[in-house]
Parts: sequence; structure tokens; C-alpha cells
Amino acid sequence: MLNNGCLCCTVRGDLVRMIEELLKTKRDKFDHILIETTGLANPSPIIQTFYMEESLVDHVKLDGVVTLVDAKHASQHLNEVKPDGVVNEAIEQIAYADRILLNKIDLVGEPELDALSYRLKRINEMARIKRTKFGVVDMEFVLGVGGFDVERVVSDITQLAAAESSAKEHSHDHDEHSHEDDHHHEHDHEHSHDKGETGHDHKHDHVHDPCVSSLSIECDGNLDLEKVDDWLGNLVEENADDLYRMKGVLSIEGVETQFIFQGVHALFDGMNGRPWRKDEKRINKIVFIGKDLDKEAIKKRFFECLVPAKQTVPTARG
Repeated sequence: MLNNGCLCCTVRGDLVRMIEELLKTKRDKFDHILIETTGLANPSPIIQTFYMEESLVDHVKLDGVVTLVDAKHASQHLNEVKPDGVVNEAIEQIAYADRILLNKIDLVGEPELDALSYRLKRINEMARIKRTKFGVVDMEFVLGVGGFDVERVVSDITQLAAAESSAKEHSHDHDEHSHEDDHHHEHDHEHSHDKGETGHDHKHDHVHDPCVSSLSIECDGNLDLEKVDDWLGNLVEENADDLYRMKGVLSIEGVETQFIFQGVHALFDGMNGRPWRKDEKRINKIVFIGKDLDKEAIKKRFFECLVPAKQTVPTARG
């Protein structure tokens, strides 16, 4: 606990001093440090502290962000209208999360839980959601998360792709059932790769989402190293304040290993991963979570980084 009960940029110094004191006096007494913020805190300054403070970088590692969502009252907070330019704190806390505990599920019905879960995924499709009563959860779900480990990006992205595939199958089954009953549901069983949180219908808004949302890109093919390096660099530089989280696995032309990366705002961490297997399809997978993402522009510039497929031109003699 800090003196004023809030963890934001103004008390970052207090946080650093407290962790330094813990490391100095009780280093062998604990395995994890849990930092509990108030309900109004923006997680970003806390995350950045563990990357920017030299006294901490070599001694502690940020494991993950866990957000507790009150299933009974969450919609009320998510729907709260803020002044122009101010992001809803509840939405921000969901956007930064690696794990979401959807708590008090005994106080609401299954349809409300499903609708809320879907809404949470629209904001942050990377986070894993666990439904709980009275906050009871296995420690393995909230400790050892590895949300900021570059080495875990591949498994995170793979799990996300599997979940998306399962969701699409569910959506397809639901659509078939709807057609059989001649009953059409406009409620969200679409599982789009462009997911947003604005509180209004988005179906025709394909260019610019004035909201916090997720964008995932998945395609096969190899990327031009110079082009994708420029694209990512410019994207981060131009959108640092609005890019909350990003993770990706890339296939680079002429490179036999995966390139994996993760980032928070302007903080970017990338490395070469495992070699691509000979029988493996080289697929690029990226997820961005941010505010006011120009999704069509981001996708267009990414696809411009792809190396054109080589075409075999038949020849004839005679």
C-alpha cells in the first residue's frame, strides 16, 4: 500500500523505493510482489516503471496484469460517458489485462455473463477470462502469467488463434440454427478480427474506431525485413500513446527463425524465436490493442510488407 492508496505516475518514485526496500531487506522471503491499485488507476505507468527504472530492471520482472471485473456492475462502468479525449478507466484496465477475473457470477444470469464476456473480448482478445465467485481462483491463473515474456508470445498467439477458430465454428453453428428457425439475431455472435468498444453498432465502420479495441492480423507469406521494420517503427512512433499492448509472430524472408515481439506503448521487445519447421506453414500473427486504431490503414501497410509470391513461368523449346 502506498500513502495515498493510488498507483499512478505521480507516486512512481514511492513504488520504486518500496520495491527497492523489499529487495534489500526481504529478498529471500517472497517469490512474487502483488501490487493492488484502486479502481480508478491506469495500469500503464505501473507497467512502464518496470521497464524504465534501472534500479528495478535487473532484479524484478513484470509478470502480468490481472483485472477483476464485477459482473453485476461492469456494464454500468463500461457505459459511463467520459469527456472528449478521456478514456474510460474501466475499459483501460481491461485493455491492459493478461488475465481477467469475471467475479460475482452468482449475481447475474448466464445470458448476461455471455454478453459481458463477449464485450470484454471485443476490447481485449488476448486476455484469458476466468469466471469466479467471491474471487476464488487457482493461484496458477494469476501468478506466473508471463504476460510480458517475449518467449511466451508464440503460445499466447497460438491459444488466441485456437480460441478464434472455436468461436467461428460456434458462430457458424449458431447462424445455421438461426436460418432453420427463420429467426435472425442481430446480437453479437459475429467474431470479427476487428473488435471495438464504443457502445454502438459498428458493422459499417471499417475505417476508424473511436474507441479501445483489438485488431488481429493473420496471413501466410514472408515479410520484407526492411519494410516491416519501417512499418513497425513508424506505427509505434506515431501511435505510442494509443497502442496499449501488441504481440506478434512474424515470418521474415530469408530468415529461418520466427521473429517474435511484444510491446506496451513505445516500449518494444523483439527477438528471434525457434526455427520454422520444414513441414510448417509460415504464418504471420499479430494482435494490437489500442485506442482510435485506424485498422484499415494498419492492415494495408502490413500487407504492403509482404514479399510477392514467386511465380513459375513455363518455357517451351522447339
